Amino acid sequence: MTWASRAHVSIDQGARWLNVSTRDNDRMAAAPLPIERREFDADTLFVQHPPIWHHPSKQVVYDIALAPGDSPGGQLAYSRWEAMPLPDRLGLEPADALVLGRDGYFDYEPVLDPAGAVEWHVNFADPYLFVAYGSALFAQDEMQVAEHPALGALLEALRSDGGRPVTVEHGQPTPILIMGVERRCRVATDPNHAEGRPYGLYGNAFARASADAIARATTRIDPPTITNLIAMAAPPGGYGRYRTDEIELVLATAFTGFRAAVLESGRQRGPGVRVAVHTGYWGCGAFGGNRVLMAILQVLAARMAGLDRLVFHTGDIGGRAPLTEASQIIREDLGGQANQETRESIVRIEAMGFEWGVSDGN
Repeated sequence: MTWASRAHVSIDQGARWLNVSTRDNDRMAAAPLPIERREFDADTLFVQHPPIWHHPSKQVVYDIALAPGDSPGGQLAYSRWEAMPLPDRLGLEPADALVLGRDGYFDYEPVLDPAGAVEWHVNFADPYLFVAYGSALFAQDEMQVAEHPALGALLEALRSDGGRPVTVEHGQPTPILIMGVERRCRVATDPNHAEGRPYGLYGNAFARASADAIARATTRIDPPTITNLIAMAAPPGGYGRYRTDEIELVLATAFTGFRAAVLESGRQRGPGVRVAVHTGYWGCGAFGGNRVLMAILQVLAARMAGLDRLVFHTGDIGGRAPLTEASQIIREDLGGQANQETRESIVRIEAMGFEWGVSDGN
């Protein structure tokens, strides 16, 4: 599924702005409500809507993740959110105090005290939720579903009753949040000749690997851990310099997803709960996004949304450099700790001339 249309809201045409600074829930003029919110029992999901694996290697992972006769437990809280208006100012929090850079990919380890915090992980989504989860693909989205098999059952349930499990609708972001899903296994994707995966397992390499290599790379997590997800889709590629409307669309998507996470965390755990979001170079693989720009915009969105921590997983070797450059630009070119107008910041970012990259094929 591709984007039906690209949002084209110009700064000069009067985009919607909120005249507040969002640091805590009680500072919002009015807390937005999701388009829909549903609760699911994970065990019932599996009985009524089991995940469907179209590729035998996905079945290998699944058979290790769940013992015979076993099924995920717990309750899944599903919500889908309409795009929220951007605050008119960025706030006062310095980026360096908000962002925690981590080498490597998601390890699902918490960075805040679980007793008083909720942590979320970004799902680098397609506009259609988990669209290729059962296929031979094994990029970030598909990997998360393989490690959290209840997500496949959730999608089948949403499909069965004619729901709209989409993270983009009419060209506008509609991020989907899922709380309480069990992580049942971990899959090592790094290159390892001795284990039979000389090219790793990420992306298209997964389909080329043997069943034995995939089995050796998969470890059951027992007891399972719990993950909260923000499924949000980045723009799927462009050409040349980023336009102002493209920058604003990315910022609005990330802000909506992050802000919804703050609101859902407060609803589940009470006012004042601390919130962390784990992310990375969202939209910079198959969609060809610019790593530095996408890091800048996620940091700004995190500040506006009122996160306590943005944990930025930098991935491969050399992945730290774009995040370092992004932090420097925020600090030196966008005012650092100054209370900047959002409009002005978007215009200044566009003037920096960031350019689209190319898809990595995964």
